[in-house]
Amino acid sequence: MILLLEALALAFVTMTVVWLISVRIRNAGIVDIAWSAIFGLIALLYALLAHGDAQRRWLGAGLMILWSARLATHLGRCVISHIDTEDPRYAELRTKWGASANAKMLGFFLMQGLTNVLLSVPILLIARNPEPGIGAFEIAGVLVWIIAIAGESIADAQLARFRRDPANRGHVCKVGLWRSSRHPNYFFEWLIWIAYFLFALGSPRGWISFYCPLLMLWFLYKVTGIPATEEHSVKTKGEEYREYQRTTSAFVPWFPKR
Repeated sequence: MILLLEALALAFVTMTVVWLISVRIRNAGIVDIAWSAIFGLIALLYALLAHGDAQRRWLGAGLMILWSARLATHLGRCVISHIDTEDPRYAELRTKWGASANAKMLGFFLMQGLTNVLLSVPILLIARNPEPGIGAFEIAGVLVWIIAIAGESIADAQLARFRRDPANRGHVCKVGLWRSSRHPNYFFEWLIWIAYFLFALGSPRGWISFYCPLLMLWFLYKVTGIPATEEHSVKTKGEEYREYQRTTSAFVPWFPKR
């Protein structure tokens, strides 16, 4: 419980600092970078302060630190390259909230910090496990994590390469993994949390973390992921994107419809 409170304090302090920066530059999109990076900081905190088996503790933390660093770096490049243009999701919130936008953004940033802590529970359970040795659940978790991080990296690289070509401006990316899923990056992102859950099952009370992949699926599928992205894509790409919606799986990679 003490470690969770320390993680919460770390997340809240970091998010408050990032919120102050966002007010200064008038771009709330940096919250996505902070959200990704905080997972790595929390995992490091657990690895340093928990008293479980060192091999398991650092392996579990290492998976989250590496994933956190990759995602934060990727998002950092995206946000910083368009630092003068706020993400449409946050620009819409700023317009909706009007004069109280900055204060409400602080609440939003702190809620993001809370989700950091809630989703870090698998790594905490792993870090507290005193039993020596790596078992079947841990191995399964690592294997799924490798598949997920590779898939997410490939999807991000394919989309970035598509966008770099001026001829593709205003068009829908339907190459590589994007041919079989409208959001392959989100699918493999969700698979990351399946991996953490599997890894945690090798520790006492690891089953408690079952809510983490479910919560992430809800966020991606119903809240901040697919709905906002698709709404913006329909506005900017029109009928081409609607056709993409009709023929291509929204989440799980699958064969396109004819």
